[in-house]
Amino acid sequence: QLQLVESGGGLVQAGESLKLSCVASGRAFSGIAMGWFRQSPGKEREFVAAITWSGAYQYYSDSVKGRFNISRDNAMNTMYLQMNDLKPEDTAVYYCNGPPQGPYGSTWYPGSDWGQGTQVTVSS
Repeated sequence: QLQLVESGGGLVQAGESLKLSCVASGRAFSGIAMGWFRQSPGKEREFVAAITWSGAYQYYSDSVKGRFNISRDNAMNTMYLQMNDLKPEDTAVYYCNGPPQGPYGSTWYPGSDWGQGTQVTVSS
């Protein structure tokens, strides 16, 4: 089982950037895919981005493609989400997840382990 701790959320204006981090412990982080999901009030949790165990392949939802970048540092047991050109519709709680299952078309399905989430709020 993974223990996951996210950080880096905050309040920003539209067009600005944030970088989220997820530190993992408890099992072999370097051997599994990892992902980011988000949930807005009144909506279901949705896939944002995923990265393979080596970091060689990245996958994004259509809503964030071209603006967000997922990366990982296996030596530091850490995954990142660089979010650029943020929009008000990106406002959500962002969750680190592992190991997600996919890809299935343009999406991934979450695995069993979740962090506590970090709030991202984008004002217009």
